[in-house]
Amino acid sequence: MPPCLQTRGDTVLLSVKAQPRAARSELAGLLGGELKVRVAAPPVDDAANEALVRFLAETLGLPPRAVHLVRGRSSGHKTFAIAGLPLAEVARRLGL
Repeated sequence: MPPCLQTRGDTVLLSVKAQPRAARSELAGLLGGELKVRVAAPPVDDAANEALVRFLAETLGLPPRAVHLVRGRSSGHKTFAIAGLPLAEVARRLGL
């Protein structure tokens, strides 16, 4: 499994390096032990975090409530908890 994914009980933890204000929201591959995700929203008033949750949920085919930011609200390095999918399926849907 890629280093950006871990499990904690029934939850998958995803380490992300966020790049706000990108031309479009997209997965940008692995960067060290994190998945780099470009997001079009600016890092203002939590807009980039909300856009990241929506983008990851859409990419994974999950409702937004299944993706939760657990660490890094004001940092470019973030950890998301993903509920409802096993680790291998999260990796497959993210193209890892």
